Amino acid sequence: GLHMASHAAALSINAFAYIYARRHAHDPQFSFGTGKVNALGGYSGAVLLAVFAAMMAVESVARLIAPVAIAFNQAIFVAVIGLVVNGLSMVILNHRDDHHHDREYSDSHARRPHLHRHPDHNLHSAYLHVLADALTSFLAIFALLAGKLLGLNWMDPMMGIVGAVLVARWSIGLLRSTSHVLLDRQAPAYIRQKVVDAIEKNGDNRVVDLHLWAVGPDIQAAIVVVTTAAPRPPDYYKQLIPSNLNVVHVTIEVNPEQLS
Repeated sequence: GLHMASHAAALSINAFAYIYARRHAHDPQFSFGTGKVNALGGYSGAVLLAVFAAMMAVESVARLIAPVAIAFNQAIFVAVIGLVVNGLSMVILNHRDDHHHDREYSDSHARRPHLHRHPDHNLHSAYLHVLADALTSFLAIFALLAGKLLGLNWMDPMMGIVGAVLVARWSIGLLRSTSHVLLDRQAPAYIRQKVVDAIEKNGDNRVVDLHLWAVGPDIQAAIVVVTTAAPRPPDYYKQLIPSNLNVVHVTIEVNPEQLS
């Protein structure tokens, strides 16, 4: 019951994040749109995944120390139903990952070819939750059959520990990726280098400062400081940035080069 309650809470957070982001997509109070609501929903889901993993580990260790009676037939029946339902949910969410939110956070910007994909952390969080459910159902079936047919009742809590370790690993990975977005971590070096190369290959332009970070799934913002002997309007330099980088918010500062 606690297991299912944790997932119901996490998926409710994911749903709320999408609703909130859609309603406030054009709210001028959000400087860069509501794309980070997506990462915040994913981060919250990752925290609940970590709590779920800890609960699994504690309960499993307790049952290794003090075994309890197992209603094998009823437990196997419920676990099979859970595996089927979560398997179907995984298929649905996996397909949605390729099509969801094409215009959710960037309705005012044309879609562009992808070079570097920023995942939908909120959707990924929901996917990991149903994946965790499917995994625990599968491990439960395996352990329950071993207990019923071979008398290996200890397999039930042991598989709980294995499941807890795997869920904890997923949680850590999702916490790391979503926190990078929430804390405005710089885009990968090779992406930043593409921006620098695109600007510096034209004339005597030189990029002296660059900040490039994700503000939502597949969209980035950039602040670029350029020095040049022949300054041009900022829009000129904006057009030099490759369109497939999906940089939708760009601030350009142009300074004349100081000649010695």
